[in-house]
Amino acid sequence: MIEVAERQRILLVDDDEAITDALAALLGRSGFDVRIAEDGRAGLAEVEREVPDLVVCDVIMPHVDGREFVRRIRARQLWLPIILLTQVGESWERSAALDEGADDYLNKPFDPHELISRIRAVLRRTAQGAGSLRSAQRLRALDVTIDRTARRVWRGSVEATLTPKAFTLLEYFMLHPQEVHSRERLLSALWGFDFASSSRAVDHRIAELRRVLGDTSGEPRLIETAQSMGYLFIARVVAA
Repeated sequence: MIEVAERQRILLVDDDEAITDALAALLGRSGFDVRIAEDGRAGLAEVEREVPDLVVCDVIMPHVDGREFVRRIRARQLWLPIILLTQVGESWERSAALDEGADDYLNKPFDPHELISRIRAVLRRTAQGAGSLRSAQRLRALDVTIDRTARRVWRGSVEATLTPKAFTLLEYFMLHPQEVHSRERLLSALWGFDFASSSRAVDHRIAELRRVLGDTSGEPRLIETAQSMGYLFIARVVAA
């Protein structure tokens, strides 16, 4: 007898019924088991009833908004993955989404198929144990260790000095290992920019990381350039 794999459970939290209905149908066709909550308060009740494998949550909602939803989930020490849906033009919302403990974000309006790709990427990270990284104060990859609270970094036993933005970029990479990140996505997530004309800002910080961490572009141990696509953190990351 052939066993059927259990469908992964997705909770959609959004007060826009048109969005939830369309997404629920698409996610269902993509192999997920979907539940819907009409706002953050209802979403918290759903999580209390049964913890899903992943939550997709809007930011702007009545009663309990998306950022407060994340805060309350994390306060319960629940590290289930959460993807926030943010508003285009509100760059501070994107930075706040990651700062509050969200695993990823997507700008509205968005391509539903891109959301499915993001969901699968986050679930893969969680399955590989990367879900616990967000709750860790220290992260290590090879001989590089970062203290996320103190904002410090070491190579072996020697402390290294990074600019604040380079440290933030390194932390982001180590929280999202083995994923290709375009320059535009990094700019949007970490700099709050929505345009590609400043993509050299990413390249400069990558060059800083490589110089300080002793990582060469020719034989990378940590950061690999994905030609025409962006950058990939290739080293395995663990909670230190």
